[in-house]
Amino acid sequence: MKAAHIAAAFRAACRAELDALKAGNVHRFSGGHGMDVGHFETAADAAAPYIAAPGERVGARIEEAVFASFAATGLNTNLGIVLLCAPLAAAAERGGALRDELRAVLAGLDLADAQAAFRAIARANPGGLGRAKAHDVSTPATIGLVQAMALAAERDRIACQYVTGFADIFERGLPRLEALADARPQAQAEATHLGFMAAFPDSHIARKFGPAVAETVREEAAALLAFVDFHAPEAVRHPPLLAFDASLKRRGLNPGTSADLTVATLFAHGLMAGQAHAMKRAISAGERRPS
Repeated sequence: MKAAHIAAAFRAACRAELDALKAGNVHRFSGGHGMDVGHFETAADAAAPYIAAPGERVGARIEEAVFASFAATGLNTNLGIVLLCAPLAAAAERGGALRDELRAVLAGLDLADAQAAFRAIARANPGGLGRAKAHDVSTPATIGLVQAMALAAERDRIACQYVTGFADIFERGLPRLEALADARPQAQAEATHLGFMAAFPDSHIARKFGPAVAETVREEAAALLAFVDFHAPEAVRHPPLLAFDASLKRRGLNPGTSADLTVATLFAHGLMAGQAHAMKRAISAGERRPS
């Protein structure tokens, strides 16, 4: 897939996520946590060329995208998004089935990728990051990126994706999105986000407030997920989501990991749709070509 198409898919995923009413996060219906939609739109535009940089290593994509986003907004708006989307972009560039190519990309990550990613994480300085006894991101990496992510995988759902081949994206996010193929795109994104919140304690909340608080939020999300009809019109499904959104923001709780996984799911979906469209065009062109 061409870089321009990958960059466009990245921007589209970021905007689709912002259009959805994602409880506790920033969206078009409510800002929060000192940020608003404009910050995230600016960051997406700044990061897109680096996420899609042709032939670039994953670590370099991460580092350049995070530094560009920070320079544009002065905030850590999209570290998790970039960590998830950079390997997906590199996989899409290879041209084969996205998940197969992603496995190859992850297998090829090395020390240089880890060093670049560490610099990006240290620059973004996400809330609740803390310090590690070994392989702390404030010091140069001495192991490969997948190995470094494996050390954090039990406490960080984004790191876990590097170890599991992005299982949460391909086995949880995309199936939920596709199960609502007949619903509005906004509702698809809302259901995907709430589904992630209900499936496991959000890593960002757990880092800042502890596992007990994160589990309470997960239980609240699971109860709401069972209640909301995502095929219903906005006027019906949004009031309970808005109430949950307000409750989380009053408590200062930001399910940022769930939002990041939602963007990555939307990005993967867009990349696969683009691949399918390109294949159809190629087949159509071949059928029209004179024998």
